[in-house]
Amino acid sequence: MLEITDLQANYSGIQALRGVSLSVRQGEMVALIGPNGAGKSTLLNCVSGQIQPAGGSIKLDGIEVIGQNSWSVSRSGLLQVPEGRQVFAEMTVLENLQLGATALRGRPAVYPLSRVIELFPILGERRAQLAGSLSGGQQQMLAIGRALMGAPRLLLLDEPSLGLAPLVVKQVFATLRQLNQEGLTILLIEQNAKQALEVTGRAYVIEQGRIVHSGPSQELANDPEIEAHYLGQGAAAE
Repeated sequence: MLEITDLQANYSGIQALRGVSLSVRQGEMVALIGPNGAGKSTLLNCVSGQIQPAGGSIKLDGIEVIGQNSWSVSRSGLLQVPEGRQVFAEMTVLENLQLGATALRGRPAVYPLSRVIELFPILGERRAQLAGSLSGGQQQMLAIGRALMGAPRLLLLDEPSLGLAPLVVKQVFATLRQLNQEGLTILLIEQNAKQALEVTGRAYVIEQGRIVHSGPSQELANDPEIEAHYLGQGAAAE
């Protein structure tokens, strides 16, 4: 579904991506892990059209994405849950969710409001509450629900565990696993490598803008080198 080839990108005057290549097949849940500053968020922002790469190719179902703006990318069903959640604080929970549906543009509502509330019941209970008054975990659920309202064919998640309590992290990742088992394709960016490898089928490791490891998530989780360099941080975060 997603094919990234030799992707190069600059961010704040620094070459953040140095020839990254990776792929995500339909129905997969794939992780991209690595330390802070490795280029994870830059890659997602390139895929969603927020950053224009300096070189390389990003294809969704064989169609080049580079050159399209973020709105066009979202209408194709490629939707991102940004780092830090970025909900509209002065709007209600329901209004935030309704905004997510603007990405449909005639496509079927695969995840209507009733389904989103089924996944995250707290959003239904607090639908009239201002989004800015929610807890961090509830805002993360709202950010995911808002993206689902746009009927993603490929869901991009940027650090969904950031700043959340361990119990909430488990709830969020359990929901992501359920969505994937139901057929949703997911590319997960996570600094909590241990958690990411537990819920995904394949993973890539990025460091200093380059892919340095890739393979089945379970194999990477059991690799002594990966464990020494990347899993300690995730385990400590829990």
